[in-house]
Amino acid sequence: MAELVYLKSAIRNENSAVTVGTFDGVHAGHRVLINQVIKSAKSIGGRSVIVTFDPHPREIISPGKAGIKLLSTLEERRQLLSDIGIDEMIVIPFNRDFSLLSSGEFVRNIIWEKIGVKEFVIGYDHQFGRNREGTIETVESLGQELGFNVKVVSKQEVGNKTVSSSVIRKALQDKGDVKLASKLLERPYLLNGTVVHGDSRGREIGFPTANIKPEHPNKAIPKNGVYAVRVKIENEFYNGMMNIGIRPTFDGAAETLEVHIFDFDRDIYGNTIQVHFIDRIRDEKKFAGLDELVDQLRQDKFISNEILKEF
Repeated sequence: MAELVYLKSAIRNENSAVTVGTFDGVHAGHRVLINQVIKSAKSIGGRSVIVTFDPHPREIISPGKAGIKLLSTLEERRQLLSDIGIDEMIVIPFNRDFSLLSSGEFVRNIIWEKIGVKEFVIGYDHQFGRNREGTIETVESLGQELGFNVKVVSKQEVGNKTVSSSVIRKALQDKGDVKLASKLLERPYLLNGTVVHGDSRGREIGFPTANIKPEHPNKAIPKNGVYAVRVKIENEFYNGMMNIGIRPTFDGAAETLEVHIFDFDRDIYGNTIQVHFIDRIRDEKKFAGLDELVDQLRQDKFISNEILKEF
């Protein structure tokens, strides 16, 4: 399991393969770079390290703009990197002072002196440091001076996996296109959250739901609507359907996230669960009454089960 370590607690180990980035979502493009880090670590008999940031750099560099919505929280990133095979995720608290470091200061004072590096893996188009003035040439020059190798992941190696976190965010938030997001992520989009008490209306109509409070207030939430989902509870997966929205049939106002888990009848209040979005079924809509709503929910459950048959 990838260990999450904050920079102040990092133990220097020069026998490390390292790459740097936000890696929000750990999408297909990121994985090309991450897999190279793992490959490089094996070739030197060392550790594989991802250096990342919290909060998201755009929160600090562009504070006047609307807050960035995260495809993956810090813990989700750690889980995803662990699944791929990374040994350590080192987190740098991103603040205004850190944003003013030059690329040379960052590589020399942070990567070399505090973390340690034998092989630095960098993408063909990566720029970093104050005003993004750091380039591949910057790293290669410092590598010659300090004694570490540089592995550049070429555009050809990335190939058709050139995707971006912003494209995935737009697919989720503007269209609720979780299938496209899953394709670009090479996995279902996921949401970690705590089960909290709701108004129990779902139970009253035969469709009990778990109300979810996302673990991070800036987590990107798919567009309002109904989704076929897989729900992970204590390392066990269950099929279900999730509604995101204001529940207009009940004259709701605040947005809620509630999941109906099929064939499940356990008290999980206070538990942390993980929702995997598989497909979007329909928009949220207002029904004439409870009978019409229940009929629709039965149809939604049937459609969800059809979608989830392969799981």
